[in-house]
Amino acid sequence: MSKKNTLTTAAGIPVPDNQTSLTAGKRGPTLLQDHYLVEKLAHFNRERIPERVVHAKAAGAHGILTVTQDITMYTKAKLFSKVGKQSEMFGRFSTVAGEKGSADTVRDVRGFALKFYTEEGNWDMVGNNTPVFFIRDAIKFPDFIHTQKRDPQTNIKDDTAQWDFWSQVPESLHQLTILFSDRGIPLGIPYMNGYGSHTYSFINAEDERFWVKFHFKTRQGIRCMPAAEADRLAGTDPDYHTRQLFEMIERGDHPKWTFYVQVMPEKDAETYRWNPFDLTKIWPHGNYPLIEVGVMELNRNPLNYYAEVEQAAFSPANVVPGISFSPCKMLQARIFAYADAHRYRLGANFERLPINAPHATRVMNTYQRDGQMRFDDNSGPGPNYEPNSFGGPMADPSYNEPPLKISGDADRYEQKRGVDDDYIQPGNLYRLMSPKQQKELVGNIAGSLKKVPKVIQEKMIAHFRKADKAYGDGIVRELELM
Repeated sequence: MSKKNTLTTAAGIPVPDNQTSLTAGKRGPTLLQDHYLVEKLAHFNRERIPERVVHAKAAGAHGILTVTQDITMYTKAKLFSKVGKQSEMFGRFSTVAGEKGSADTVRDVRGFALKFYTEEGNWDMVGNNTPVFFIRDAIKFPDFIHTQKRDPQTNIKDDTAQWDFWSQVPESLHQLTILFSDRGIPLGIPYMNGYGSHTYSFINAEDERFWVKFHFKTRQGIRCMPAAEADRLAGTDPDYHTRQLFEMIERGDHPKWTFYVQVMPEKDAETYRWNPFDLTKIWPHGNYPLIEVGVMELNRNPLNYYAEVEQAAFSPANVVPGISFSPCKMLQARIFAYADAHRYRLGANFERLPINAPHATRVMNTYQRDGQMRFDDNSGPGPNYEPNSFGGPMADPSYNEPPLKISGDADRYEQKRGVDDDYIQPGNLYRLMSPKQQKELVGNIAGSLKKVPKVIQEKMIAHFRKADKAYGDGIVRELELM
């Protein structure tokens, strides 16, 4: 490669690897010293103002989580401490790629972000309506989102960019199969599931760690919208999903979801067939069945959209004692990127806005001072440093988590365990579909893929055939490439 074509940082430093993050060992957490990753994500968060870079178009509602089953053997989080316990919450439900004024009914992944106001502070479950995602390493995230946005020259959305990216990133195949299925366009927010998607961890009172995945299953039933109807509504009622949710709650028809978890003993991760921290993979329910936790109900509409939905700020960094992280590369980066985006968009004190502030006010006890959006007494005359001799708040070591074992050399590791990892689960999903669903999936993919150059079509068909030969052959027929 010529020096002219070498990728560099903004400071002109050559980038040695733009596809894998620097981690402590093959499955260890991402290292903060990976300044290529940090620069890439930090710049990405500042590309557009004041609208969110992603998830700009959204609806929101308040609600309640009620615990229905005892899971205290897995977690010491107080919001799960007893059956019947209730926690107030707020949910924000969004499309991903479109701008704030875009249509609700486009084919897109949906954000499913939940803020639970617990007695130990806020727990933010920042997920999607799909259990997997297009990529497993956050260093690829800005590039992926750029393919979903407008062309830098024409300012027009271009199918070629997304398919060009996907054709070179086969890990996206699982999410693609979901996106272009009937579930790619929900009938409405109440008719879709929500998922934490990442692997997180539970820690119980004995300091035992378990890996966990979060599922919110709609009690209204999965219902999807035909593409032709979605296209019609995009032109006649682009706020269809937003309106539907608001009107349902307003008339007392409160949507509900059953909250489940999948739990994996910590040691299972070492030998499980899939890398359990790979965001492009699910844990089959036959291996780790769903365990019921509770019921979430949305029962109150916002009084002011800007104050409660537009200023709502969610971050995977917001976990409470008994819930924690995993070595998932995407999660590790989102812990930084989400809060960083909010500080840029809303100001350094975004957590003090009423919609984001913990309801248990005693838990907001910091040495943070000054900055944008500081509208209280700025902690008065109290000290703004620690340690101090004036009774200021102190850290409590009883909240320490058990140590996470890490081994290996710091390097840039791919997260796959086998050469066929990226094809097995998409193929399994295709084979689970009925012939009608398979036909619809193939037709939806071909409808978009036909708009891109043939060389990219051929790359994608090779991936689909590796997942299932009939899957790829069906797309070939639709594209008339026989």
